[in-house]
Amino acid sequence: MTFSSILIQLLNGLASAASLFLVSAGLSLIFGVTRIVNFAHGSLYMLGLYGAYSLIELLGRTPLGFWSAVVLAALAVASIGILIEVLVLRRIYRSPELFQLLATFAIVLVIKDVALFVWGPEDLVGPRAPGLNWSVEIAGKRLPIYDLVLIGIGPLVLGVMVLLLRRTRWGALVRAATQDREMVGALGVDQARLFTSVFFVGALLAGLGGALQIPREPANLDLDLTVIADAFVVTVVGGLGSLGGAFLAAILIGVAKAFCIGIGTVHAFGVEISFSKLTLVVEFIIMGIVLVLRPYGLLGKPPAMHRAVGEPAPPLTPPRRHAVAVWMVLFLVVPLAADQYVTVLLTDIACFALFAVSLHFIMGPAGMVSFGHAAYFGLGAYAAGLLFKRAGLPMEAALLLAPFCAGLFAVVYGWFCVRLSGVYLAMLTLAFAQITWSIVFQWDSFTGGSNGVVGIWPSTWLGSKSAYYYMTLLLCGAGIALLWRILFSPFGYVLRAGRDSPLRAEAIGIDVRRFRWMAFVLAGTMAGLAGAVFAFSKGSISPSVASIALSTDGLVMVLLGGIETLTGPIVGGALFTWLRDELARQTDFWRAVMGLVILLIVLLFPQGLVGGLKVLAARWREARA
Repeated sequence: MTFSSILIQLLNGLASAASLFLVSAGLSLIFGVTRIVNFAHGSLYMLGLYGAYSLIELLGRTPLGFWSAVVLAALAVASIGILIEVLVLRRIYRSPELFQLLATFAIVLVIKDVALFVWGPEDLVGPRAPGLNWSVEIAGKRLPIYDLVLIGIGPLVLGVMVLLLRRTRWGALVRAATQDREMVGALGVDQARLFTSVFFVGALLAGLGGALQIPREPANLDLDLTVIADAFVVTVVGGLGSLGGAFLAAILIGVAKAFCIGIGTVHAFGVEISFSKLTLVVEFIIMGIVLVLRPYGLLGKPPAMHRAVGEPAPPLTPPRRHAVAVWMVLFLVVPLAADQYVTVLLTDIACFALFAVSLHFIMGPAGMVSFGHAAYFGLGAYAAGLLFKRAGLPMEAALLLAPFCAGLFAVVYGWFCVRLSGVYLAMLTLAFAQITWSIVFQWDSFTGGSNGVVGIWPSTWLGSKSAYYYMTLLLCGAGIALLWRILFSPFGYVLRAGRDSPLRAEAIGIDVRRFRWMAFVLAGTMAGLAGAVFAFSKGSISPSVASIALSTDGLVMVLLGGIETLTGPIVGGALFTWLRDELARQTDFWRAVMGLVILLIVLLFPQGLVGGLKVLAARWREARA
């Protein structure tokens, strides 16, 4: 690359980093004060983009109309942020953090369908900024003047935020709440108003970041998950709660992406390396490296100790045998009495039930939240398909070997992940999952790329839907039973000891990290089994089986059913799979309906559906006594 090319790519990267910093700064501010991992922050960015498009069309494509639309769109998004905080989040601040995450995911579903209803499914291309639609020549190359404006806006917003946080009473309260929000409440500060104001500022930054992008990218419905993934990465790389860290990380990632595009394809030692393909995953590679070297991000600090300690997790109780027997009989009888469609749906439910139980195995008893569990489901599915199609193995051999392939990857990924905890661990699992998805998506010659692998059908003796359903029931049921049995073995008790009191566990000689690693590998293997069974049930696979969306679905299944019960993940997996299938056949706006159902369950049953029903049953028994 010439000097002029390097300079232009650097400026392109800085322009992209400005918007990324705005949305990440809002996310970091909200997390620092409220401790909420706001999954809906990407949706606020998307609304800012859509809002700016509509307001520009309304106010006119003039400089005054453009900039008025940008400001008004950001303020409108900030108002929506206040509504979200007051109507939903304020009611669940005392709930476990994971349920707050579930609530914000439900909001993502609702906002996506609202955007679909208002703006339609087509991408909306906004106008270039009036008065700034020309370019300047730098080192012999042309660069849009609007990009230079964006480069200036990023540091300007950072300066304003620093002044607000350091020179105002509101900023002092925010900094104090970031360190010790319980003490701030004890001093008489109205926490509700403080949280609302923080959410207003965070949503304003997300909306502004989206609105400013209208001349650079079209508004579309996929932006919510794409942007939230990038924003999470920037926030974690910079260090949770650190605005300076977010600014530094946004520049690092923005510039890295720009250089990957600029370098293109190079040949070295007879090998072709496509750097442009790395743009899909480069931020996750950076995050993985940073978290391995600096577990709390570039400028982050270890999380402060909180005085408010939640109730300890109740002891797990095994399901009653007669109840399990009744359900098994029902599952065996259903294909004889129902049509083929129900059999196929039950096959899907069995696969996702094992997937959810394997995620619960490391989330609940082991205390390791994973945002990337779909990686192992996808690896199992692809291993089964490739062993069957590429290696020519019989279906039975491919099905049995595939989970161990997923387990081998879990050995490598888990070795890095178990060294972290909390959100940092969750984000590192997401990084590995995204790297896996990117390899699957782009390795056309081996995995089929975006087309996936087709023609993966079971053997003749399993050709009927009913026969394959019974085989699925056998394998997935055995996987679930194995995981449940292990939870009540000494290994399971060690996992719970490491989760509840890691220091005491290590003091009595337990190698907590090693046991967590083993649990990680076991859960990955079982998720791989679920993926392999799923692949042969569908006859084909695509990169979506290892996507962020499926990882999110797994989280929702576990939290919906209840993380403090064994049967919760199965109920959550079954309810989520059935509800999504049923709603998708009834309405185009099935996500909004599902989001509202999830919100209702979160507000009524903070312990999850099964946990909530157990509480109601206990109260009923007490009332009768």
